[in-house]
Amino acid sequence: MKCHRCKDIIPDGEENDFHGQILCEDCYMDLLSPLKMCDPWAVHSAKSFGKNKNGLEVNRVQQKIIDTLKDKGLQDPKNLAEILQIKESDLERELAALRHMEKVRGELKDGKRMIRLW
Repeated sequence: MKCHRCKDIIPDGEENDFHGQILCEDCYMDLLSPLKMCDPWAVHSAKSFGKNKNGLEVNRVQQKIIDTLKDKGLQDPKNLAEILQIKESDLERELAALRHMEKVRGELKDGKRMIRLW
């Protein structure tokens, strides 16, 4: 069976029903827990936890995002996902975490959303 949202193959018995749509687990979780780029409570939590550990650690993908932005500067999210060879939905989740840590932020350039370092 195929996921109605991402079109990936869903193994038998692992499909999820969401308002009549058959979804894979990733798409189902994305709909149940949508991303919030601008979440003051998450930013506060990240800052609080970061003080206790001498700064928050980033994962491998997040570090690649930071390194790419350092090397190439302002990036379109779609282009950034292509450079990193990850799905745009995965990139958005990592960007949300980095935004909460105040390591990256969005910027409008010619009416288009771009990603840059904080």
